[in-house]
Amino acid sequence: MKTLFCSLICAVLAFQTVEGKVSRKERKALLDLYESTNGSHWVKKWDVHGPVDQWYGITVANGHVTEINLFRNNLMGNLPASLGDLVYLQVLNLAFNHITGELPREMISLEQLRVLRLEMNKIRGKLPEEMGKMRNLQEITIFNNFLIGRIPTSIGDMRNLRILNLSSNNLQGEIPNTMGQLTQLETLGLFDNRFEGMIPVEMANLVNIRELVMANNQLRGSIPSGFAQLANLRIFQIQNNKFDSFKSLETMDSGQFLVFDYDKKESHRDFKDIETIKTRMADTKFEEENEED
Repeated sequence: MKTLFCSLICAVLAFQTVEGKVSRKERKALLDLYESTNGSHWVKKWDVHGPVDQWYGITVANGHVTEINLFRNNLMGNLPASLGDLVYLQVLNLAFNHITGELPREMISLEQLRVLRLEMNKIRGKLPEEMGKMRNLQEITIFNNFLIGRIPTSIGDMRNLRILNLSSNNLQGEIPNTMGQLTQLETLGLFDNRFEGMIPVEMANLVNIRELVMANNQLRGSIPSGFAQLANLRIFQIQNNKFDSFKSLETMDSGQFLVFDYDKKESHRDFKDIETIKTRMADTKFEEENEED
């Protein structure tokens, strides 16, 4: 009996070593990702017969996959539904690749995820309606894709968000008033979409906001008067919209801005315009082209 028990222990240990100390389910999810995104043509490929914790861009902690970082690695194809099985994942960085298709709804199972970076791909379709369940997210960057539809109202449940950049997509409709619940938000990019309607007055609750870029949309009405209380705001871009009035901007402290762009129809306004600033969020789609893998 003792011999049998020892044999079973040895078998389990040997299995864990081969599997890279992760479960079969998590390993399969990674293999699905490898196959569905044409892993044989990646810049840095995986030795799928070796331990998972030695695969490029994979971090394993306490027997679970906690990070996938395949930035600019020539991924081509769709994201598999089994990605949602990586429930211990905290960081998913697949930016600057050639990923197509829609975001799998199963991704909402990644409730431990803190960082989601999918910018500079070719992702289509809508944002998952229930994405608000991913309450631990602190950063979402999906700019420069082909997303359509509206921002789900459930986004207001992501109370830990600090960075949200959805610029340069085909998103439309009104900005949900639940956006005002993201009081930890420091950076918000909605540049170059098809948003319409008025800016929700609730967005004046974003007291930590530093970069607010909503240029190149179809927003109308006036700027909420509560924006005058956003003392941390440094980059503010609202040009190329359909606003009726900029009167509420009179109460804003122009001296607080590094970049302040709006449609300057009311020329008597004395705002601080610095046209030479190059660090505008509207241009962030190019900011990482020199980032090392």
